[in-house]
Amino acid sequence: MAEKLFDQSILNKLNRLNLIASRVRAGVLKGERRSSKRGSSMEFADYRNYARGDDLRRVDWNVYARLDRPFVKLFEEEEDLSVHVLIDASASMDFPRGPDLTREEHDQHKFRFAQRVGAALGYITLGSGDYLSLTGLIRTTENLTWGPHRGRGRALELIRFVEEMPVGTTLNLDAALHQYAVRNTRPGLLILISDLLNPNGFQDGLAALQNVGHEIALIHILSPEEVKPSLLGDLQLIDVETGASQDVTVDAAMREMYIRRLLQWRDDNAAFCLRRGIHYATVETSTTWDTLILYELRRLGVVR
Repeated sequence: MAEKLFDQSILNKLNRLNLIASRVRAGVLKGERRSSKRGSSMEFADYRNYARGDDLRRVDWNVYARLDRPFVKLFEEEEDLSVHVLIDASASMDFPRGPDLTREEHDQHKFRFAQRVGAALGYITLGSGDYLSLTGLIRTTENLTWGPHRGRGRALELIRFVEEMPVGTTLNLDAALHQYAVRNTRPGLLILISDLLNPNGFQDGLAALQNVGHEIALIHILSPEEVKPSLLGDLQLIDVETGASQDVTVDAAMREMYIRRLLQWRDDNAAFCLRRGIHYATVETSTTWDTLILYELRRLGVVR
């Protein structure tokens, strides 16, 4: 499964990255995460059992020789991070669709793009020794969740889970985010990957997640065809999630008005996130997904 989402050159780049949470509350358990909340000391604090994927340089080999069990040394300024990756699996993410997609259309499929980004962020989390929960938002009260798990030894299991995640459901995104806030009580860095095409909005759901302590990064993805559509003439537009239809006539003036409104919508989303202290990245699927992670998320301070 791994080769379907990544090649080895990308994995090598991901191996050198970490996710950063600058405002999230301290983790409950200690681990590999550096926190600025405890000063700059590196004094020994405790041991914990070795977990698959931990850095072997942290194993206390003297203790191992005495007890025949591996333990990892913890230091005073270190604590783990809980990372939550949420992937919107609603019907609007299944675009472009159809049996005869070109190679370019397949590569720019929104859900495929979200899968790659979500799996990459999960891979980085596991490699950092942090706890990962990766969830597909399937329906308002139905999620598919992998984790929480830690350790790079689970990477193939993670990628297989993401690869097999279904798409194409009816979802109230705002309500689903509220439900996640209620059910997942351990705060951490929460990354939502979505096209935000939901008539019920998403703002209240993100606020609910912040209220329980999550630091949030929102990756807003759209296809190039949604940003600058090529359609003209008499059309019947059908909402893929509700089935509602509307007859319209699209000329050049209407298309320009649509583009202006979409850009304003994205600007409004960015302004909301700025007010709330949410990291916001907007990206079209024509952008390579690794460029999003290696450059845009680095710029926002989510990845280093």
